[in-house]
Amino acid sequence: MRAILKSLCLCAIISIPSGGSAQQSCATRDIVVERLSTGYGENFVGGGLQSETKIFEVWFSEDKGTWTILMTKSDGTSCIMASGTNWREAIPSDKVPAGIPG
Repeated sequence: MRAILKSLCLCAIISIPSGGSAQQSCATRDIVVERLSTGYGENFVGGGLQSETKIFEVWFSEDKGTWTILMTKSDGTSCIMASGTNWREAIPSDKVPAGIPG
C-alpha cells in the first residue's frame, strides 16, 4: 500500500503540463529526467547556467515532437518551466529572410 501511495504521489508531482501551462512540476532531477526519457522519449539537447544556483536544460523528442524546458537548482530539485509540442529546428542563419531577427 505504501509503495502504491508513493507511486501515485510521484506521478502527481512530475506530471508534465501540456501546452506550456503556467503550472510548475518539481521533483528530484533523477526522477524528472527518468520521466522525460522513458515517459516522453525526450533527450537532453542543450542548456546552460542561469546563475550559480540554476541550470536550464532543453529536452526534446524527435519521434513525438515534444519539448521540455527544465530548471535544476543547486539542491538537486528540478522544475519543469515549460513544455509543448510541434518542435521545429531553427532556420540556418544564412537562410533567414531580411528583417527577421536571427
